[in-house]
Amino acid sequence: MTTPTPSLLIERLRQPVSVEDRDAVIDLEAGSFTNPWTAETFDLMLATPVSRVYVARAAPGTEILAFCACWVIEDDVHINTVAVRGTLRRQGVGGTLLRGVLDGATARRATLEVRRSNVAALALYRKLGFEVTAVRQNYYANPAEDGLVLWRNP
Repeated sequence: MTTPTPSLLIERLRQPVSVEDRDAVIDLEAGSFTNPWTAETFDLMLATPVSRVYVARAAPGTEILAFCACWVIEDDVHINTVAVRGTLRRQGVGGTLLRGVLDGATARRATLEVRRSNVAALALYRKLGFEVTAVRQNYYANPAEDGLVLWRNP
C-alpha cells in the first residue's frame, strides 16, 4: 500500500538547465538503473526538439524528487525513463509525476518499455491505464532481460 503523496510541483525543464538540476537528474538516473544515461546523453536528449524532461519538486526551487524524460511526436508520448529518489519510491511520487506528464502532453497515446521483473513499475503503469502489447526479447542488459512494451490509448 502506498502512502498519500503531498502535492508536488511538476515542471518541464527548459534550456539552459541549471548545473544543480542537471546533476540531480543525472544522479537520479544513476541511482535507478543498471545502464544509466550519461550526462552527455542527457544533454543531447534535452537539445532534441521532440524531447521533454519533467521534474517533480515539493515546491518551486527545491530539490528534484523525480524526473521523466520523454519524446512527444505528434499524437504519441514515448516515455524514455522515469526515476524517483529511492527513499520516496512507492509513495505516489512517480504516479503524480506521470499523471502530470500525461495530462500536460498534447498527445493522445503513450508508450514505454519496462523490464519484465519491475513489478512495482508495472503496477503503476497499469494503474495509469497502460497495457502490455508486446515483448522485446533481451531488450535490456546488465542483466539481460526481456522488455515489455506498454501502450496507453484513451
